[in-house]
Amino acid sequence: MQRLIEGLYKFQHEVFPAKQELFERLAMGQQPSTLFVTCADSRVVPDLFTQAEPGELFVVRNAGNIVPPYMRPSGGVTATIEFAVVALGVRHIVVCGHTDCGAMKGLLHSERLTTMPAVASWLMQAEATRRVVLDNCVGLDEAQTIDALIRENVLVQLRNLQTHPSVASGLAGGSLSLYGWVYDIGSGEVDAFDGESQTFVRLDGKRVPHVTPPGRIRKLS
Repeated sequence: MQRLIEGLYKFQHEVFPAKQELFERLAMGQQPSTLFVTCADSRVVPDLFTQAEPGELFVVRNAGNIVPPYMRPSGGVTATIEFAVVALGVRHIVVCGHTDCGAMKGLLHSERLTTMPAVASWLMQAEATRRVVLDNCVGLDEAQTIDALIRENVLVQLRNLQTHPSVASGLAGGSLSLYGWVYDIGSGEVDAFDGESQTFVRLDGKRVPHVTPPGRIRKLS
């Protein structure tokens, strides 16, 4: 805790004064452009690796960057997505997985979750991810299987996003774009799903691959 308190002091006395005008504007309201759905993993810091300023990203974090399909009664993830799209008017939604994902390891080895029943129950919402990889990616070793799960899970959650009425409406009207990313913790690189080639490609700062058309989310790299 001492480390956090020292960091807070540094923020208040060094960082905040340098961005005071920005924070004064943010105190009046928020207008983020992007809803960013990612994992709760402490090593994944979207504001850092995208170099986003405060107020640019509206972030949803949970184990496995999971987006439950739309249903009623709804949960917190569903409510947050609806608020971001309807109330805040975000124009982009990113689902971002990452390397060395503990949730995907747990999805593959559910027998290791006996002492974490809530985690096991939550990961059941990614069962489609597990089935797609195990049924269609034969002959992979452990590391390759985990990597395939990470990428397929991004695609599964993008499909789930499209079951949400506010997202479906935004896609139909052209006011929303979907993006699927995988962040590499060790290298800082990001692979993005490209709707044209139906594969993940390395982001190079020159192009912005996105999921188009919305219904064609299928292929692993």
